[in-house]
Amino acid sequence: MELAYIIAGLVVGFVVGMTGVGGGSLMTPILLFFGISPATAVGTDLLYAAITKSGGVVVHQRARNIDWRITGWLAAGSVPAAALTVLLLHNWHGDIDTVNRVIKTGLGIALLLTSVAIVFKQKLLKLAQRHASDWLSMPDSSRNVYTVVVGILLGVIVTLTSIGAGALGTVALFMLYPLLPTTRLVGTEIAHAVPLTLVAGLGHMGLGNIDWHLLGNLLVGSLPAIYLGSRLAGRVPDHVLRPLLAVMLVVTGAKLVF
Repeated sequence: MELAYIIAGLVVGFVVGMTGVGGGSLMTPILLFFGISPATAVGTDLLYAAITKSGGVVVHQRARNIDWRITGWLAAGSVPAAALTVLLLHNWHGDIDTVNRVIKTGLGIALLLTSVAIVFKQKLLKLAQRHASDWLSMPDSSRNVYTVVVGILLGVIVTLTSIGAGALGTVALFMLYPLLPTTRLVGTEIAHAVPLTLVAGLGHMGLGNIDWHLLGNLLVGSLPAIYLGSRLAGRVPDHVLRPLLAVMLVVTGAKLVF
């Protein structure tokens, strides 16, 4: 099993480095397949994502692929939302089976939403670019408010399920900042995911939802893989990778929800 965890970390880290998508979307279902409880899978994956994506931030920053202003506005919404969501989970005195059922259902819904975002990403991007003049004429203050609202939604979804920061966040940024290059959006989303998943992961740690041995094995594979994937970002065509990822997410999400 240790080798399986290392391989899982390697594969997921590589995909995240290339696309900014697939961290929780891939890793959490894999952990559930290995028999890890939903709460532990979400908590462990959040800390895994925070550490792994930190390596991706270093590479993308060297390539000047991060817009730190956008990252800051996203984090202004997502980090407080993540902390409040963890606080609500901590004060909710339901039984563990109920907590796991809620997380499992939320996980399935987030998977389905993520698959839709992946499939229609190019159409959404074209729509945003057609109306770029409308968006570009929006005052910066209004755009900043929308960015914070997106951050709040991501903070809640990611804290409950560990899924959505990459795919849903990137699509939202495409709509808000249609002229920003794809590689820069990927780098910005990875940079934003680090504080979000760190706060959410530490909160789950306080709830006892971390498997440290599992986390260590995942990191052994993922840290070198995300470095390589980040360096190859943009070289693998989206039309090859994203449909395969979307199909897997639909199957897994439908199974969890229904």
